[in-house]
Formats: sequence, structure tokens, C-alpha cells
Amino acid sequence: MGVISGCLIMPDFIRRFGQEGTDGQYYLSSSRQSIIVSLLSAGTFCGAIAQAFTSDRLGRRGSILFWSAIFTVGVAIQTGTTYSLVQLVIGRYIAGLGVGSLSAIVPLYNGETAPKAIRGTILVIYQVQIISGIFLSYLFELGSHTINNSASWRLPIGLQMVWGIVLLSGMFFLPESPRHLLGTGRGDEARKVIAELNGVPEDNLLVIEIVEELDFAIKAENEGGKATWLECFSTRNALWRRTMNGMMLQFIQQLNGQNFYYYYGDTFFQSAGAGLSPYIIQTILGAVSVVGTLPALYFIETWGRRKSLLLGASTQAVCALIVAVVGHATLAPTGTPTSALTARNRAGGDVVITFAVFQVFIFGTTWGPTPWVYLGESFPLRVRPKSIALGSATNWFWNFMLSFFSPRIVDRIGPMIMLVFFGMLVFGYIYVYFAIPETKGLTLEEVDELYRSGITPWRSVGWRPSDKHYHHEEKGASDSVEEA
Repeated sequence: MGVISGCLIMPDFIRRFGQEGTDGQYYLSSSRQSIIVSLLSAGTFCGAIAQAFTSDRLGRRGSILFWSAIFTVGVAIQTGTTYSLVQLVIGRYIAGLGVGSLSAIVPLYNGETAPKAIRGTILVIYQVQIISGIFLSYLFELGSHTINNSASWRLPIGLQMVWGIVLLSGMFFLPESPRHLLGTGRGDEARKVIAELNGVPEDNLLVIEIVEELDFAIKAENEGGKATWLECFSTRNALWRRTMNGMMLQFIQQLNGQNFYYYYGDTFFQSAGAGLSPYIIQTILGAVSVVGTLPALYFIETWGRRKSLLLGASTQAVCALIVAVVGHATLAPTGTPTSALTARNRAGGDVVITFAVFQVFIFGTTWGPTPWVYLGESFPLRVRPKSIALGSATNWFWNFMLSFFSPRIVDRIGPMIMLVFFGMLVFGYIYVYFAIPETKGLTLEEVDELYRSGITPWRSVGWRPSDKHYHHEEKGASDSVEEA
């Protein structure tokens, strides 16, 4: 995702996939930028839906293996292209299939295997890895952009295959989801996995209790037969609310400004008149994203989901508003030579970059990981793959819309595009306050009870289940390591 941003301004990349202007210079038009960037997002949308079919048929583990291979093939197609724009975008679409499917099934797998006490932290680590990967792509481009041939862009694109192969090979050493095993009648394997995940023998009382509770919940869920897509929007157990919440959080996350910086940051910051190379600025933004995500490992379980989202929306809204207003009032038109920039242009550029960096940091701590945490813990096993698929597909659909239309919008209104993100962040604050309940510290089965209870979201902080779903006794020791 982060690789393409720097490629768009590399001379060799522009020469191979751009157009020749009347002055003999090659350039990438806004329409070609849109196609190159957005085809990955189109693939991710399709992949997010497709994984709902493979995650049940192949299992969570098998599905991750399959889509990792698809991603690796897509990257290989991109790396092997010479002058064919068609081959490049087809490769990005195929890689997008892998990215989109993995973006849905990895939180699903993590949510089903992690104990509830650390489930939020585990799902935040997922986001940390994404942001770290984007940061590494910036570092590779910082080192390769000075090469005067195709290696300048082939290296950062091709190195993505390394991570696909690492994931592909690493999954052979990880277990299948115990919930999936129980759901497919493989109880003995499920007990073995639960024992391994909790570091206890198979005959331990904790393993017996977890298996009985999960088995009871799974049988109750499956009484209605095979789940359908429409069931994700049924009134039973407030499934429609949960699905809509998952989709809305992903929608809001995409339109808060962060991915605009990821995709078009290099191009945008060229007009900010900073004395640094746009590659250096983008690398700084990537580093800030990584640093910003690390506190979320702590805050996701101390602040909780609601507080993280509310604080993030309000703080980011202020940053987006400042970037829009100051950028519109002070930045020079795109393409203005550095030598022609005035002191006012440079001062305005410093303000824009400062608040862009701050917004990226706050995103990493709040809206970056939290929607994925919420998506991974909000649904019963019966509809979980489909509901998570809908949430992930929503994320990638709006990612596609953002990447496709942003260059065109920026061509017309420049930094004022940040007002769109400001409005979305204000809307996000209101939506979270009135619609998103707190799920911190609850098992996936207890989240069901939370929604059934009908408690209003703004009063859900501190809510506790009436009893255990199978065993009524509460045990402090098992509470900290119970399978979530």
C-alpha cells in the first residue's frame, strides 16, 4: 500500500508508465495515477468478500496460506513488467485480492485464537505490523529512488514478495482456530490447540471449561441451519447493528485523511515547499505512524474502544481543519519551483507538515487499529466470516474511492480536500458516541450478551455479563487466560 506513493514520482517509473507531453517530458496524469493506485483497492474489495467462502471451506489457516500465495503471484507480475501499464495494474489487482482477503481473515484468526485479556492487544499488533510494513516501504524507496533505472521501483515493489513468502511459510507452524475446529466437528484437535494456546495439559480444567462453553455456544448458533449473507442484517441478537457498526467504522477510518497521505503524500508535500525531499518527509510520516501505533498496545485495553475512537476523531478533526485552511491560504500552486516559493509559502508548508505529522500520529494510536479490533470481536461464529468480510470490503471500497478520486479533487481544490476529512471525523465522533458500545474485556460470547441486553452505547462502559454462558462460577485465574 505504501510502495506506490513513492513510485509515482520516480523518473524511470514515469517514463515507462506515463505519457509524453508536448515539451517532450514524461508525466503521469491524474487519471493514470488513479488507475495505478486504485486497481489494488479494487482487488482488495473483491478479496475481502471472497475470503468469506474460503475461511469456512479451507479453514482460517488454510485460507491464509491460499491468499498469501495469490498476493505473492500478484507482486511477481508487477515486478516483471517493463512498459506495460496493463500488466502493472493487473498485477496490482491480483495482489489486491490477497491483501483484501488477508485484511479480513487475519483479524478473524487473531480474534478466535487470542485470550480475551490480550485480544485487543493482539489485534493492535496486527495494525502495528501493517504500519511497520508501510514504513519499511518508505525506507526502501528512500534508498532506491536515486537509481537511474528500473531498479528504483522494481526493488521496493519486488521486496513485497519476501513478506508474502514469510507469511506463507510461517502459517505452517501455527494452529487452526479452535472455534473453527469445534464448528466442523474436530473436537480432539480443538482441545489440543486450546491447551497449547493456554500452556496447560489437555486434561486441565481450564481446557474442559473452554471447550464446553464454546461447544455450547456453537451448537446454539447452528440451530438455524447454514448462515446466509442476509442473516448478517437480521434483528436476531442485533446482528444488523453489529454489522452496520463494523462497516461504518471502516468507512469512517478510510475517510479521515490518513490514506490520502499514504497514497499521495509525496506529491502533496512537494507543494508544501519543505526543504526536505518528499521521500524523506514520507519516511518521517511512516516512522511517526509506527511510533503512534505502539501506545495503542496499552491504550486499547486501558482506555477501551470507545474512548480511543472519540479522542482520535476530535483530535484528528482539528488537525485536518488546520491543514485545509492554512494549506489553502498559504501553499503555492502544485509545480511551483522551489526557488520561487515565498517566505509565506514556506511558513505555511511548515504548519501543514507539522499538523499532518500530528494527525498521522493520532491515527496510529486510535483510528488505525481500533476499527479492526472492533471488527474482529463483534460477531458470533455463525456469521463471523461474512460480517467481517462486509466490514473489510467496506474499508477497501472506500479505499478505492479515495485513491481513484483524490488526484482529481486535489487538482481542483488543493489542500481544501482536507475539509472532506474534517467533516467525516466530526461525523465519526457523533456516530461512535451514539452507536458504538464498549467491548473491552469481554469474551466473544459475552459480546453477544452485551448486544442482546439492549444497553445504550454511551452507558456500556463498565457493563458486565450477568453470568458465564456455560459455567456460572467466575474464576479469576481462568478469566485472565480464557480463550476469547
